Amino acid sequence: HAQSLEVIGYAGVLGEWELVATVTKDEATPAGEFSGALTMTHVGICTQDGPEQRTGEIRFRIAAPRLDATLSLAGLECTYSAALTDAYTGQMICPGRAALPLKLWLR
Repeated sequence: HAQSLEVIGYAGVLGEWELVATVTKDEATPAGEFSGALTMTHVGICTQDGPEQRTGEIRFRIAAPRLDATLSLAGLECTYSAALTDAYTGQMICPGRAALPLKLWLR
């Protein structure tokens, strides 16, 4: 049966966005790609009407020590590539927007 992982992370210069996802491994893809639904919640102090949430999907594959991902959020398709240190640390790049620091952990 499919292997699943929990993905947690923080995006933004100050870590103002929290990312959570549960992904499963797709054995049908050559690289064993993982995919699943994700939720990003704004946890910064400047929220007025409660925390803003965005939902979407994450797809990634791991080729140690790198993780390459595509995040689909609010109609945007963003890319992310990171090297593993204490966490996967890299930049999320979305069309027409500044790159956003993103740190992910897999459990």
